[in-house]
Amino acid sequence: KPGSLGEVLKNLNKFYKRKEIQRLGAENGLDARLFHQAFISFRKYIMESSSVSADLHIILNDICCGAGHVDDLFPFFLRHAKQIFPMLDCMDDLRKISDLRLPPNWYPDARAIQRKIIFHAGPTNSGKTYHAIQRFLSAKSGIYCGPLKLLAHEIFQKSNDANVPCDLVTGEERVYANEDARQAPHVACTIEMCSTNTPYEVAVIDEIQMIRDPARGWAWTRALLGLCAEEIHVCGEPAAVDLVTELMYTTGEEVEVRNYKRLTPLTVLDNALESLDNLRPGDCIVCFSKNDIYSVSRQIEARGLECAVIYGSLPPGTKLEQAKKFNDPDDPCKILVATDAIGMGLNLCIRRIIFNSIVKPTVNEKGEKEIDSITTSQALQIAGRAGRFGSSFKQGEVTTMHRDDLMQLKEILSEAVPPVKAAGLHPTPEQIEMFAYHLPDATLSNLIDIFVSLSQVDGMYFVCNIDDFKFLADMIQHIPLNLRSRYVFCTAPLNRKEPFVCTTLLKFARQFSRNEPLTFDWLCRHTKWPLAAPRNIKELVHLEAVHDVFDLYLWLSYRFMDMFPDAVLVRDIQKKLDDIIQIGVCNITKLIRASQSAAAPGTAEVVSEDFPLSRTKKDGRVVSDRQGAASPEALSVAVEAAGLRRAKNLRPRPGSRREDLKSYGRGSLANRLLQEGLLTQEMLKQLESEWQDQHRNGRYGLGSKRGDQHSSKEVGKKRK
Repeated sequence: KPGSLGEVLKNLNKFYKRKEIQRLGAENGLDARLFHQAFISFRKYIMESSSVSADLHIILNDICCGAGHVDDLFPFFLRHAKQIFPMLDCMDDLRKISDLRLPPNWYPDARAIQRKIIFHAGPTNSGKTYHAIQRFLSAKSGIYCGPLKLLAHEIFQKSNDANVPCDLVTGEERVYANEDARQAPHVACTIEMCSTNTPYEVAVIDEIQMIRDPARGWAWTRALLGLCAEEIHVCGEPAAVDLVTELMYTTGEEVEVRNYKRLTPLTVLDNALESLDNLRPGDCIVCFSKNDIYSVSRQIEARGLECAVIYGSLPPGTKLEQAKKFNDPDDPCKILVATDAIGMGLNLCIRRIIFNSIVKPTVNEKGEKEIDSITTSQALQIAGRAGRFGSSFKQGEVTTMHRDDLMQLKEILSEAVPPVKAAGLHPTPEQIEMFAYHLPDATLSNLIDIFVSLSQVDGMYFVCNIDDFKFLADMIQHIPLNLRSRYVFCTAPLNRKEPFVCTTLLKFARQFSRNEPLTFDWLCRHTKWPLAAPRNIKELVHLEAVHDVFDLYLWLSYRFMDMFPDAVLVRDIQKKLDDIIQIGVCNITKLIRASQSAAAPGTAEVVSEDFPLSRTKKDGRVVSDRQGAASPEALSVAVEAAGLRRAKNLRPRPGSRREDLKSYGRGSLANRLLQEGLLTQEMLKQLESEWQDQHRNGRYGLGSKRGDQHSSKEVGKKRK
């Protein structure tokens, strides 16, 4: 009878809400999220199935007649949950494997010795790393671990120049100090590449505050707990001292803290720059998007000044060349336009740092683009690049481009950097293999999800964000690979907002799965090498992507030498490509002009800076590698998602001003019109509202309720 169905539904909901049932679920491996999913499925099975099992039918009848209790449903509910979540059957084993509560025990070699920990704490330009490196150079053997290839390269150079033979190890490169490729007693490496079973006298871990980094923090945790060295010299912000001391307490090791003060004074000016006419030699304008870099560098050139340009996706060689050009007292180039990529790893002679804006696009936990003010730590790191000790400027200055940003920058710089609270961890390939043994039918992406949901960590640790890993796992899921190879492909360093790099990885994996080596000729065909100098910004961006593809090849060649056999040849053409990119960057303003004249009238955006699409469980579609492009279906999904993102993130946060618009990628035109008095703030708000409505209802097919609800929920949401 219809009434009895309503009765069943009422009792099922009563069952769901009972605290005792939720507790029993948790004891059987169903956390709140899994419990909810299992219940929805169980309810659907009962309400919609034409063949509910006889025993369950009797129990439901008894409950509806008052002869039974809703708790009697639990065994049936658990039976159903185990069918949809097979891991519940081996939960105890899985819990043991994903228990991450005692990371120090993962490194028996380090625990077998009593290490001395010295923390060199201080702001940028305080000499902390210099003192640690002096000890590294005087030791019989040593390892330097840094966050960037450029930093590892610098220590490699410095060490060999000081007649201390030192090797270089990065994800893509091994350079030996000895001609016969014998290992030198010293090594400079990127932190992910450090060995935890080679003994050293001295180890240096640079930028230790990055132990809190949501994606890479695990590498600093591994180095700090696992390096086998008599002395560990840790360099970084004082904000990390307490956490490092606490972590070392669990290993029974004491921390000696050496505090350093900045070597040269840094002054926050009382006036903003306000106009590019007020630029002086030694100035560096810091922007937080490529479009701002293009816009500002073009305006500087229009004033008859030369400027160097540095941003994150440039190859290391090009960054160094641009830094050299700016630092050279005999070069007419006296202005630098850069992103926060200058915060680490480049020696620059900067007199004054000028923040073009103090808001920065970031990606939140859901993979969506958000705009937020820079943190005190970021502001100090960037501002601290002015007036470095040993440069031609004995004093540093910092200001903003816009007057109404200056007060806020002063506030940000005056705040204390919040202490680093926790260290990152990452599941190891061995742990994932053991999971796969218990759950043979789960995909790698699902294994990772289950691992993270079950993992137990104590308060000093957190599990790093593995979105990039899962993105690649989903992308190559359909390719037949053994688990170990699949894991390696998924840890490849790759910028997932570069479609060309993603489709290339897909081709690499497919060729690899067929056991066909990826030769130099194959790579040249795929990348259309040789390539010409870029004629516009789009071509420059593509060359940067090809450089990343060569990096990817070299990275894989160290893990699968037989399948990626031509590393030497690829390194040669990568150097040539670096030179071609340098030509493009030196002529960047010409490329911008070419791009803007080719674009439709009135367009201000030079190059799309869309962040990676957030992938959901529902969207199983993956990048296709036909003709190196996404399928039309995938492209339509991409366009719709891009529209959603724009609609979502367009509305400024409270307190944001005109320069925020530049961070939204539409800034150069809006800003110019504001400066020329052709546009008022009120007109701008009206335009913005109309633009948003147009995107929601028209061009991107966002007229659906889903799009409207989604954007209204998400707009202006603060990052956690």
